[in-house]
Amino acid sequence: MFKFAPYLFKTLWRHRVRTLLTVSGSAVALFVFCFVLSVQQGLERLTHQDNSVLVVFQANKFCPATSHLPQDYDRIIEEMPGVRDVLPIQVFTNNCRASLDVVVFYGTEVEKIRRLRNFELVTGSWADFEGHQDAAIVGRALATRRGISVGEKFSIGDVTVAVAGIYTSDNRAEEDYVYCHLDFLQRTHGLDLVGTVTQQEVWLDNSADPDQTAVAIDAQLKSGQIETDTRTKGAFQASSIADLVHLIDLSHYLGWACLLLMAVLLGTTTIMTVEDRIGEHAVLQTLGFTTFRVFRLVMSEAVLLSVLGGCLGTALATVFLFESGLSLGAEAVSIAIVPTWNMALYAAVTSFVIGIIAGIAPATHAARADIVTSLRMAR
Repeated sequence: MFKFAPYLFKTLWRHRVRTLLTVSGSAVALFVFCFVLSVQQGLERLTHQDNSVLVVFQANKFCPATSHLPQDYDRIIEEMPGVRDVLPIQVFTNNCRASLDVVVFYGTEVEKIRRLRNFELVTGSWADFEGHQDAAIVGRALATRRGISVGEKFSIGDVTVAVAGIYTSDNRAEEDYVYCHLDFLQRTHGLDLVGTVTQQEVWLDNSADPDQTAVAIDAQLKSGQIETDTRTKGAFQASSIADLVHLIDLSHYLGWACLLLMAVLLGTTTIMTVEDRIGEHAVLQTLGFTTFRVFRLVMSEAVLLSVLGGCLGTALATVFLFESGLSLGAEAVSIAIVPTWNMALYAAVTSFVIGIIAGIAPATHAARADIVTSLRMAR
């Protein structure tokens, strides 16, 4: 069929306005589909993290603003079997509700960040961060979204920090956080939070069983002043955004609706093209084209339109998601919305399949048309 490619392109160019509108509509549908797919993949990455990290949270609490654990719980947890390290974290967020622009401050012990977080500073220096109490490092995605640069002051509510560096991480969701000194955030929040933290992040040895260690931590701290609820980091984050997870699950239907709309658009355009060229197809058959070859010509046209629109929509979605640094957050948990090779490949294959589905009916109609009747209708 490659030798008929010039014929196909000439056919599409003959009705360039119709072709442009069809490709544009397909691109919009694939753009939305890629956006939905990126959100779903971000949720998948968030809830299936390494089980070697546990989060100790106050029992029966959900919003970070309501969880207050004694900071010295870290000493008790560190002595337990299977525990490699403990990171006390004070959390402050500008919004606990679902939002595309949640800003989350993590106040913690700065000497542990470089050891426990796989961060690489793009600009700035660790020395400035560690040497100044009001200094902070900002994730690149958040810095891009908010237009933050090193040396500037960044404020959310009562919290104002000096940006000492901008970091990147292998885990894109981490780039939506601001890391600052624990003492600074405890004292700046406007409340008396000295001696308390929002949560304790527990890093386990490779030989430790996460579920058994979580149960042991809660049992050990049960006699303390605050009851705890310990889970793996993925399970904790999934429970924190449970309502948001349901909404993201519903977005599957939006994705399928976009694909259905794309198939209807392509099918309608292709059947209109077939009706316009019914005499032309009859002439081709009189010249020796088999019905199967006519079928393949029409099918190729539908697939070509679909792939062109799909590639355009996927490219636009990839550029937009990469440049915007968008994330969807709730309860101080961030879902990174980033393009991936899997997303692009899945969208490309999907556009090809949609083209085949949309082209079946028009191609069958063109192949089965009676030659004599078609020639008469074309007069």
